Amino acid sequence: MIRVLLADDQTLFRGALAAMLALEPDIEIVAQVGSGDEVLDAARRTRPDVALIDVQMPGKDGLEATAELRALLPGCRVVICTTFGRPGYFARAMEHGASGFVVKDSSPEHLVETVRRVHTGLRVVDPALAAESLASGTGPLTARERDVLREARRGGTVSEIAKALHLSNGTVRNHLSAAIGKTGAATRAEAALIAEEYGWL
Repeated sequence: MIRVLLADDQTLFRGALAAMLALEPDIEIVAQVGSGDEVLDAARRTRPDVALIDVQMPGKDGLEATAELRALLPGCRVVICTTFGRPGYFARAMEHGASGFVVKDSSPEHLVETVRRVHTGLRVVDPALAAESLASGTGPLTARERDVLREARRGGTVSEIAKALHLSNGTVRNHLSAAIGKTGAATRAEAALIAEEYGWL
């Protein structure tokens, strides 16, 4: 049996996915969680073979949860299953140790086959998305610029961002200025929107 953990904040989608996968004779759903913060605890308890993880969830995002899960259970394969087939997300998913990347409008048959194939150690990615990701690169932002923009997206002031990230106000301003320049935005809010649209956050 292939033991599967599902992580998605959309309860209806997660439930439908669990029901669909449970129909397969060789797949068992061992855990379902609705936030990135719950992935590690569920994985510790249930020891899944494959985890299907959404990108955008409350708490830790799916990419961060993927990296932590791969560090905790290197034998667990991760498939990113997301609404957003963006090159930036794809590149970062691969960097964080994902073995597969599928969009939610994939056919049920494709998703089931993806679970089976990554379980055997193969990688399963959309060829067009992989090509687009290679063409566009992994994105211009540094890790710290991404952190600052994520905080800015929540509407925090420079002081609040600095406090949250344990940085000085001047350092935060420098990172925001660099991110605004790299995205071609006029404001930090616009920079955050552009970065999110391209999957850089």
